[in-house]
Amino acid sequence: MDHATFADRTAHGVVDVRRGDDALEALSAGEGFWAVVATFEGAVTAVRFAHVEPRMPGGPAGALGEVSTPVTPPPVWRPLDGDWHTSLDRDAYVAAVQEVRSRIAAGTVYQVNVCRVVSHRLDDGDDLDGLDALLRQGNPAPHAARIRCDEAGLDVVCASPELYLGVRDGRVVSRPIKGTAPTAEQLLPKDHAENVMIVDLVRNDLSPVSRPGTVSVDELCVVETHPGLVHLVSTVSGRLRPGTTWRDVFAAAYPPGSVSGAPKSSALQAITDLEPVPRGPYCGAVGWVDAGAGAAELAVGIRTFWAERDAGGERWLRFGTGAGITWHSDPVGEWRETELKAARLVGLAAGAVSP
Repeated sequence: MDHATFADRTAHGVVDVRRGDDALEALSAGEGFWAVVATFEGAVTAVRFAHVEPRMPGGPAGALGEVSTPVTPPPVWRPLDGDWHTSLDRDAYVAAVQEVRSRIAAGTVYQVNVCRVVSHRLDDGDDLDGLDALLRQGNPAPHAARIRCDEAGLDVVCASPELYLGVRDGRVVSRPIKGTAPTAEQLLPKDHAENVMIVDLVRNDLSPVSRPGTVSVDELCVVETHPGLVHLVSTVSGRLRPGTTWRDVFAAAYPPGSVSGAPKSSALQAITDLEPVPRGPYCGAVGWVDAGAGAAELAVGIRTFWAERDAGGERWLRFGTGAGITWHSDPVGEWRETELKAARLVGLAAGAVSP
């Protein structure tokens, strides 16, 4: 059944589906609760739901608070124990990192996020509701989301730790992640340099839609612990200009800076040149917009699975992983970072990691 479940609320009863500019206009119209998925490439899909209810904190996916809606237990997830395919193998990824370093040496770019997508075949009966429940148990995330809408072609499970954009009471907040290691002691000077570089980019992204003088860095390079790894996280905020629309916000700040690079235009060109497949929802935006309340919570679509069919009709589960490349990057070390970021979540989906 079509539904959307987030950290603190769940929604059902689809009443409208919008795409592209029409979706951005609907989000700005001031009416309704919308689940949103935007691909890294910029395709925005918004699904309006008629019913939104609080989700029981710490409960299973779909568990509701004091409401009368019955709760159906999620299906059991069947471990995917077959072969996972990657869009860039180790040698290709290392070569891509080396090419980014060459572009940095030439002065065309400072940092590029290089990603790969891993895929596993899915049976038609494999229900991602079961995977969502497994991830909420085995890899709890502050911006967890499950969005399913057949009409919209959305079948997404997100366990993102990263806030792309939060909006409340006219204030916009972004919490970019840059810097990843197994432990805080293993974070490198390169990780801090990456974070500071992207914080500056996010400040620039938010400035066109924020009131002059209100953009600030509220936290810089804070160590956060998540299952299996640590991140450096910063917080950037601003006060939105009166009359700002979602079209304005996306024009100024999309795609997320932490998963593209700096300068953003040069980084996006490098990504186009070096990555052989589209990222899709991975590194895009996943979350919700309450148009009536003027509130939103959109995560960066990292730690994200999605199901789709290829040109031949075969159904696949996709998952993306990547790393930020700077001049000081070690190509093999960056490949290992992509493995670290994927290990727990892909391991849960494959039944190799216990929740």
